[in-house]
Amino acid sequence: MNLRRMKRQVSELLRQDDLDAALRAMGGWPSRQVINPLFGLLYSGDERLRWHAVTAIGVVTARLADQELEAARVIMRRLMWNLNDESGGMGWGSPQAMGEIMACHAALAEEYASILISYLDPQGNFLEHEGLQQSVLWGFGRLAHARPVLTQDGAVFLRPFLNASNALLRGLAVWAAAAVIDSALKDLIRTLCSDPAMITVYFDRRLMQVTIADLAQAAMAREIVARNP
Repeated sequence: MNLRRMKRQVSELLRQDDLDAALRAMGGWPSRQVINPLFGLLYSGDERLRWHAVTAIGVVTARLADQELEAARVIMRRLMWNLNDESGGMGWGSPQAMGEIMACHAALAEEYASILISYLDPQGNFLEHEGLQQSVLWGFGRLAHARPVLTQDGAVFLRPFLNASNALLRGLAVWAAAAVIDSALKDLIRTLCSDPAMITVYFDRRLMQVTIADLAQAAMAREIVARNP
């Protein structure tokens, strides 16, 4: 299948409501051929399509890693390059894709979790752009909910975002913190349990609207359950 046709078919599949069916269909195609069209869709003007591409990149790269781990590492390095100032690109979608890939594949998570965390670290590779901070928080949260042990060291970097004036930053930080909650985070999250701000987020493979209060209350409830299993 030529690249142009592949791009068109991948886009058509990911526009469908049934994402699972789309992923199954793509499972029959060579991972190396599918990945480039998926990268292009990270910059689509269709928000749902962008997010479906993030999910698909995670699934496809994890499958590739099971066959050729080094080829999957190349994809991770490509995503990291997109966040490098020298790349000249904006990088939207790259942190989300990194988090999704690592949530889907344990070996890649072991290797690259610290890199993703470094984008939140003021002494590391901190990203100044608010849009990219949102991207990193989502990627970190996705990984944290799948593999909390690997992200616990990043919990401290969530604290400033819980006080952010940007509602989406606050909300994503609350959601991410729920997976790695500690006493300091708990105190900050408690203050957001009445925050009425409404945000649109991509959770469980679908876009939804939630209030920050809902996310904060869910995080506190999760902490209580973890403390009293």
